[in-house]
Amino acid sequence: MLNRLSRPAVRLVERYLPDAYVLVLLLSLVAAIAAMTVERQAPLAVLRMWGGGFWALLGFSMQMLLVLVTGFMLASTPPVKALLARLAALARTPGMAIVLVSLVSLTASWVNWGFGLVVGALFARELAGQVRVDYRLLVASAYSGFVVWHGGLAGSIPLTIATEGHFLVDAMGVVPTSRTIFAGYNLAILAALFVLVPLVNRWMLPSDNEAVVRRPAPEPAAPMASCAPQPADRLEDSRLLAALVGLAGIGFLVDHFLGGGGLNLNIVNFAFLMLAIVLHGTPRRLLASLAQAIRGGAGIVIQFPFYAGIMAIMVESGLAATLSQAFVAIADADTLPFWSFIAGGVLNVFVPSGGGQWAVQAPIMVPAAEALGADVAKVAMGVAWGDAWTNLIQPFWALPALALAGLKARDIMGFCLIQLLVTGVVIGAALLWL
Repeated sequence: MLNRLSRPAVRLVERYLPDAYVLVLLLSLVAAIAAMTVERQAPLAVLRMWGGGFWALLGFSMQMLLVLVTGFMLASTPPVKALLARLAALARTPGMAIVLVSLVSLTASWVNWGFGLVVGALFARELAGQVRVDYRLLVASAYSGFVVWHGGLAGSIPLTIATEGHFLVDAMGVVPTSRTIFAGYNLAILAALFVLVPLVNRWMLPSDNEAVVRRPAPEPAAPMASCAPQPADRLEDSRLLAALVGLAGIGFLVDHFLGGGGLNLNIVNFAFLMLAIVLHGTPRRLLASLAQAIRGGAGIVIQFPFYAGIMAIMVESGLAATLSQAFVAIADADTLPFWSFIAGGVLNVFVPSGGGQWAVQAPIMVPAAEALGADVAKVAMGVAWGDAWTNLIQPFWALPALALAGLKARDIMGFCLIQLLVTGVVIGAALLWL
């Protein structure tokens, strides 16, 4: 049944979903028009919001570009390629490949969202080289595991409210992760998704005559030094230089974790880079891998500033607050976590940032939870799951994975649309009744 349902969804998306860059331009216009019509903002004021916020994500854009680049460089090292090949060999059929990549992506995303985005896409590439399977669904399956990230160990909202001195500590106190990430309802959602996401992906598998099979392009041969190496060539081929710097970086990581430090995007990127330096063996090999990796980063570089502009319009015009208040108005103590989930999902299309969403929605949702007598921790997790949920149809987060896979958003979003419907029912039901 899901295979039959996915066919029209895939055709619809392939026909009407434009390139991710065109989509962000359209979202910019929609946000600007809504700010002028709903919030009665003057056109010049909206223009200033947009332009003033345009470069607000420069640091984050660089982090995301490094997720792509360092992940690719690590995956292209001989030891990691061999490990991925051995894992991929476990998948003997297309169905097994889909289930395996889904489980790997879910697990990696639960540990850390940046890690999950890269690992899932790279594993999909490796599987595509060994199993004849629909490449679009394979990459969609890798990306679909990302849906669990905000309920996992790196969830930005539950970790924020568990931190002493967070910006709403006077209103809600410090909320331990035992009431959010490790709460019974959240663990139930995760358990259900770890079962359903792989199964739904497997059930959408096209028949052999409908499958779009694509083999990853072969990697170029490793660069060789010139026959008569100069001193500069010897430095570029120096294993000692690479080992000294890479092992120093690994030493820093060991000290970081032994000192109680956790995983975040900077640590993930640092770890990927230092391991790549060590495992490539020489600077020359690392730079050759970098040259390959950087080609896929154009979407991140050009699109993230536009999303920063959209976020500025949504927040500064009051649109984000208006959306949240509309859902709060129809909620009671039992349903507020569910409506915070829906509000978070809608807002995420325009403000694809978990921390950014919480900054907008928390001043509305937390007082509402207090007034209605709702569980404030569960309301916060409703916002978190809403943010994670609609990432399935928001190309913002898919850009690194798509770049690694060599696909466009329209290639995978039809399958992700089906996952959106299934996971939405599961998460929403759990927030209402558990």
